[in-house]
Amino acid sequence: MITFEGVSKRYPDGTVAVDHLDLEIPAGRITVLVGPSGCGKTTTLRMINRMVDATDGTITVDGRNVRDVDPPTLRRGIGYVIQQAGLFPHRTIVDNIATVPLLLGRNKKEARTHALELMERVGLDAALAKRYPVQLSGGQQQRVGVARALAADPPILLMDEPFSAVDPVVRTGLQDEFLRLQDEVEKTIVFVTHDIDEAVKLGHRIAVFQVGGKLAQYASPDELLAAPANAFVRDFLGGDKGIRRLRFTQELEAEDDASGQTADTVADKAADR
Repeated sequence: MITFEGVSKRYPDGTVAVDHLDLEIPAGRITVLVGPSGCGKTTTLRMINRMVDATDGTITVDGRNVRDVDPPTLRRGIGYVIQQAGLFPHRTIVDNIATVPLLLGRNKKEARTHALELMERVGLDAALAKRYPVQLSGGQQQRVGVARALAADPPILLMDEPFSAVDPVVRTGLQDEFLRLQDEVEKTIVFVTHDIDEAVKLGHRIAVFQVGGKLAQYASPDELLAAPANAFVRDFLGGDKGIRRLRFTQELEAEDDASGQTADTVADKAADR
């Protein structure tokens, strides 16, 4: 579990990026931070691995204050995926994925073997292993970024708008693959997006931030769509929130049909998410 208690981030010019945040992120689930530009969602994400240090308050990971952990040590236990993947252009795909295992002391053969296994897991053809990032499509590069973040088998995965730079069709495919992968690995995932449809599709819990770094609502997708906490959340969801809620329920029903479960589980799954 990741816990924020009274966390704020203020910059020297007086800008408040995050304002007195209290938030509990459950283990083994996908928590989505969503909101308009400048609302503090990326700052919140980056405070978890201390790429940004909080001004006030306490952030704990499994009960341990992140300030008590050396930043490089902390980051080795946390995967990080960013927009446009951030791959090393001079390294092959297999060596991009093997980067962290090599830093952790694995020999090159073991690291590359593990990287090839991860390529298969994220849906990449092994024939791409010796190519360079520039030779891959945007969607393929994002899959490499996810594989690289998983390479050290971290319990926590931070994802900062990882699918926003690809076209809508590719984005949908990446979202579906991401959900399939999470069913296998069950990581604690914190996912930042500005897209409410993406948040509803992916999140077990959704934290809606408003400008000024304030948490407006923290709820399951079904709760969020059924009962927005205030006018800001209602406006952010837009006038078609009823359609989103119907789509969300239909997706849960499709999951039940695919797994052979009965329709009676839909309400339970919605509440759980």
